Amino acid sequence: MKFQIKSLKFFRKQISQLDKKSKRIIDNKIQIIKQNPYRYKKLHSHKFSKVFRIRLRIKKQELRLIYVVVEPNIILVCLLDRGKDYKNLEKYLGMIR
Repeated sequence: MKFQIKSLKFFRKQISQLDKKSKRIIDNKIQIIKQNPYRYKKLHSHKFSKVFRIRLRIKKQELRLIYVVVEPNIILVCLLDRGKDYKNLEKYLGMIR
């Protein structure tokens, strides 16, 4: 199946604040997601059944790229700080219409 990548405005805002090298790392991961979106670890959510995360290390900071698979789309939701922001995950997922 051919998937289309879409992203939330919040995600695009987060990406715009990163440097060129970090953007390239994220872009490489997005290309891998396009090939097989079910490859990475699945997260539990009340709103969506197919929520996944990718581990990233950008500028010595542990981040997670969160995305949702709503076939035929892959929606890039946000970048989360590993330790703090998982409690806000449902709020970020609520931004998806």
